[in-house]
Amino acid sequence: MRYMIYALLLSAAVTIALGPVLIPLLKRLKFGQTERELGPKSHLTKQGTPTMGGLMFIAGILAGTLAFSLSATELALPALLCTAGFALVGFLDDFLKVRIKNTVGLRAYQKILVQFLIAGILAVYAYRSPFIGSKIYLAFFDLEWDLGVFYIPAMMFIIIGTVNSVNLTDGLDGLASGVSLVYALTMSVIFFYMSVVMKSPADMGQAQQTQYAAELNSMAIFAAAVAGGCLGFLRYNSFPARVFMGDTGSLALGGAIAAMAIFSRAVLLLPIMGACFVASAISVILQVGSYKLRRKRIFKMAPLHHHFELLGYSETRIVSMYMIMTTVLCLVSLLAFQ
Repeated sequence: MRYMIYALLLSAAVTIALGPVLIPLLKRLKFGQTERELGPKSHLTKQGTPTMGGLMFIAGILAGTLAFSLSATELALPALLCTAGFALVGFLDDFLKVRIKNTVGLRAYQKILVQFLIAGILAVYAYRSPFIGSKIYLAFFDLEWDLGVFYIPAMMFIIIGTVNSVNLTDGLDGLASGVSLVYALTMSVIFFYMSVVMKSPADMGQAQQTQYAAELNSMAIFAAAVAGGCLGFLRYNSFPARVFMGDTGSLALGGAIAAMAIFSRAVLLLPIMGACFVASAISVILQVGSYKLRRKRIFKMAPLHHHFELLGYSETRIVSMYMIMTTVLCLVSLLAFQ
């Protein structure tokens, strides 16, 4: 467990240390946020705030993970690559936004094609891995469900859905990073517990079981590093934010969260632990669907956190309530591993 703590502290320290370097650099390069005209009017004051700050905690996650998990890399390294892959997509999107000074960035079809590619690679890797396979753990029932070849499209759907849900949640100061912090801390506990209890996906020999435990421990370190990166980033991203993570950070966090869920094999806990992410995505789907079908809106504005803003709740109150709700749901999810 001490390596988990070391990874968290190192990741947070690297992220915090990069702040005084990266934030002024982003300002000099004029990499400022371009607020949507249709967004909340209160957000217009945030115009020009440096974006792409997710680079800070991505560096922290890389440092924290690689420093303490090199003894077992068959799960932690793909999780890192997934995080970096989605971060690259977000970086290109952010770069085009700040370069052209609009809110479009990459075209929707361009983003979804690359996301399908990354999701497909990760899903196939998990399917073929002797430590993951096609079975998922049914939380609270202590049962397994073998999806067979349908595992790959199912996981691809979960990965893409998670990445875009986290991206939609990144709309208030400290919201995505705060919720992701709670989620990642919980996943580090789950991976550590699994590395001790050894819920193996199939019959394994003693040597393979030992290696599986080491892989799970490395994933616990990865999850702790993600939590540390989010913790350090809150130093600059909590209200009033001095820097935004941009799509660079939100897509990277989405990739990390999806990888943690899939490699834990308890992927069905993701909608519970990440209910706030799910709420953001569902609110947008309902809003768009309702307007196209009935020409009426369900919410004052989507995603859901903007609806609460327009109801008069402050950003800090919304963020704190999202974090409290995530904490409660994560604690409930831990009961599945009694």
